[in-house]
This record gives sequence, C-alpha cells and structure tokens, in this order.
Amino acid sequence: MPDIRVLVVDDSVVVRRLVTDSLESDPDITVAAAAANGKIALGRLEQVNPDVVVLDIEMPEMDGLATLSAIRVTHPRLPVIMFSTLTERGARATLDALARGASDYVTKPANVGGVNVAKQRIHDELVPKIKALCGRSVAPAPFAPVPRAVAPGAAAGLRPRPAVPAEAAGRVDVVAIGVSTGGPAALERLFTDLPADLPVPVVVVQHMPPLFTDMLAKRLDAKTPMRVAEGTEAAVLVAGEAWIAPGDHHMTVRRDGPTARLHLHSGPPENSCRPAVDVLFRSVAAAYGPGVLAVVLTGMGQDGLRGAEQIVEAGGTVLAQDQATSVVWGMPGFVSGAGLADEVLPIGQLGLAITERARRGRGAALRQPPGTTAAVRAPSSVPGAPPGPANGRAASAGGADAGPADRHAPPGGAPAGRGSC
Repeated sequence: MPDIRVLVVDDSVVVRRLVTDSLESDPDITVAAAAANGKIALGRLEQVNPDVVVLDIEMPEMDGLATLSAIRVTHPRLPVIMFSTLTERGARATLDALARGASDYVTKPANVGGVNVAKQRIHDELVPKIKALCGRSVAPAPFAPVPRAVAPGAAAGLRPRPAVPAEAAGRVDVVAIGVSTGGPAALERLFTDLPADLPVPVVVVQHMPPLFTDMLAKRLDAKTPMRVAEGTEAAVLVAGEAWIAPGDHHMTVRRDGPTARLHLHSGPPENSCRPAVDVLFRSVAAAYGPGVLAVVLTGMGQDGLRGAEQIVEAGGTVLAQDQATSVVWGMPGFVSGAGLADEVLPIGQLGLAITERARRGRGAALRQPPGTTAAVRAPSSVPGAPPGPANGRAASAGGADAGPADRHAPPGGAPAGRGSC
C-alpha cells in the first residue's frame, strides 16, 4: 500500500520541520511538500497531489481560512486538518474552519518542555487522525459485549429491545450524545433540527480541549433553537437545554429524587479521552435506566461503545450516525457493529428521530400553553446550582417533564426578540 502523502502548510520554518519530522517517523506517511502560506500551498496541490493537508490558521498573504475555502472549491473531499493554537482566538478560528469544511484539527504543542516532547505530541495527535481520515486506522482492542440473545438482523447493527417495565417502555427522559472527529459540524446540523421545546434535557461529550468546548457551546447556542452551554458543576438538568462537557473534565449525571445534576471531575482519561463518552453514558444509564436515548455521532476510535452497552443493558435506546454522513465512522461504526443501535441514520434524519422519541407519550401537554409564563429557576433557590445555560437566561424549573422557558425571555418571562443571542 502506498504511503499517505501529506502537504504541510505553516509560516514557521521551525513548525514545518517539527511536523515533517514527526510525521515521517511513521513508516506509512510521507511529507510530499511543505509551504509557508496558503498561496504557495494552493500552487502545490496539483503538483504533489496530497492525500491530506495539515494547515496552519494564521499565515501571511493568505491565511488558513481563506486557503481552506479555496481548497474546498477545487478539492471538496480532500481531508484537511487545521493546526491551531490553544487560545481563545485559535479556538474561534478553528470552529470557523470546521464550519467551512475542515475535516479535523490538532492544537499546537506549547510549553511542553523540549523539541523531542513536542515532536512526540505532534506525532501522537496527528498520525492517528491522518490515518483515520485516509481509512487506515489501527484496529482497536477487541470488545467483549455482555452476552445476550441476538435476534436476526442484529449483525447489521440493529438490536432487539430488551424487556423493560411497561410504565417505562418507550419513554425518553434524557438524550446523551457522544461525538468526536467531525463533531462540531454534525452537532450544528443536529441541533438545528432539534426544537427549543424538546421535552427532555440533552448532555453532550465532544472530544475537545478547554476553550474549544466553551466556544462550541456558545456557537451552538447562538445558531440553533435550543439553549446550549458548557457544563458546570451541580447544574440542574432542565428540559429544552443542552450541556456540553468542558474540555479536560469528565461530565456525569447524578439523580437526587426528581432532580438531576451535572458533576464534573478530572479522573483518569478513558479511551485516551477526557472528557470521555463512556463516562457520561455510564452515568446516565445508572441515573435514568430505560429512560436514556443515546446518540453516537461521527468520531475516531471506540469511545462510547462500552457505555452504550450499559445503556442497552439498562433498557435504554441507542441511535448511531450512518457511515455515509460521518467524517470518520469509528465510534458509530463500533456501536452499530456490536448490535447496540436501534437505528443507524444519516445526520439529517437524527434530529427528527430524537424529537419523535422524546415526545412519544407526552404530546402537546408538555408544551407551554400560549399566554403562560415559564417558571424561572432562580440560582439562589437551588443550593450550588449555577444559572441556566446561555449566560443565565431564564429556564424552566423541574426535570425532563418541565416545559422549557422561552429561549429569549428576559427576567420576568416577557418574550424578547432573538437579537444576537
């Protein structure tokens, strides 16, 4: 099999050398060319015909965002990995790049203690992503699911529903989402299709570092109907609101009677990830049992597989994104292949599937009647609970059965214009 050919684009000669040395230490990868800015890179695309482009964001003459847009015109399917700084400005630019069609990103090493450490860090983060995007991922460790009867059709990625109590059958109380490579674009599409009055809360793990998760939450909050915020300690889960696990922290859900709260911790990484999908999935399985609707979206690796197994064993439901619309069909592919998914759907159909399942058995009774005012969850009334998502905007009290407050209502509940969110 021929080597994977990479075009490295960065205005720093030192960074270009670090990336080149790091990548070429892998026998399957060759750096076909390097360029100091986007203008030079575009001229070399046809010359070297790379399999992957590693692209800096801040460069003279033609920056990474402009270069990416030009690449997508002539090479719409060429994998492009953004190589960004771990700063607020870098996070914002990276999310812009992902929205414009970048395949993935890696943050540049900073204050790592030496050239060799930097090279190893670049190798460990870039090489697996390059191979995954080129379909050469290393085979993961074998997974041993809990034995259970498998009905015909399970081998195709669909599973029989286990027996659950009649009163819990078909009822969804929480939606838990796990996603990695290609996630920001997938989440934006998914959340665009979810209504503001979704009758259950949503919790999300997206593999991202600090700053990036906060920027992602703010971006989704501003561009989609639902309230979205980065998860905070002791936050109360409320219907119609979504929480994204903060970078470098695991996020779990704990029940205290009818109230469910978030808990953050810095336990060891799982599947080389923190936050990890498995950690979140285990917690919602324990907290909600058959009331969990898990959704596994595009991503490299198999994080979420063991957690999905526990959700299924607790009587919950799992949906997976299909291969055709995934950037990398690792996480959803493993879940599907293990027979854990009730349905495997394109990203454009998942929002409707989630909404229909969440509303099943509830109907219009859970929606706020016209002319009424939503209850406000006052921070002082719940010890340790922060304001609701989206910078403390008003939120409904209660758990999954509480109707969501008006997304843009100011204190007091009077409707307000959408504005800038």
